[in-house]
Amino acid sequence: MARTVAIGKQDFEGIISNHCFYVDKTKFIKEWWENGDDVTLITRPRRFGKTLNMDTVNKFFSVEYAGRGDLFSGLSIWEEEKYRALQGTYPVISLSFANVNGETYESIRKKINWVLYEQFGAHHLLSMAYEQMDAGDRALLCKISVDMDETAASMSLNLLSRLLMKHYGKKVIILLDEYDTPMQEAYV
Repeated sequence: MARTVAIGKQDFEGIISNHCFYVDKTKFIKEWWENGDDVTLITRPRRFGKTLNMDTVNKFFSVEYAGRGDLFSGLSIWEEEKYRALQGTYPVISLSFANVNGETYESIRKKINWVLYEQFGAHHLLSMAYEQMDAGDRALLCKISVDMDETAASMSLNLLSRLLMKHYGKKVIILLDEYDTPMQEAYV
């Protein structure tokens, strides 16, 4: 059966679930994991597959995808038991600034705030764990909104990653895609 070549698709789960043609790049996960770097910057030309690779990493590690080994079965990352055991065991914050553009500083800042704010909604466990938080974290969490000031925005990822680390007992993987879009848009 011929597979569809999904040009422009950046959703790993959608590609696998719809049996689209997929060039297996999951060995990247192993190479990246074994490097043990605290920070990795991936620079490649446009349309090289960076966003799809980041989505694949997200779906591989994220606790939101625990038990979804079906997505990786038959791919190179799934060949070793060590990596099968890692699948779905880490909290992941995945942000994309691809749609952050605008005519003014204020409009761009508001869109960045929106991207950050959405992450708190994506990790709904925070509302369930609100009562267990210390007063300082609760106060900071209450400041997170689309209209938050620059200080709250600049500390929001720190807060979210700290709360997720407390909850899961593991360091958080943070994926930033299109991080340069706001700067590029401001320049243009």
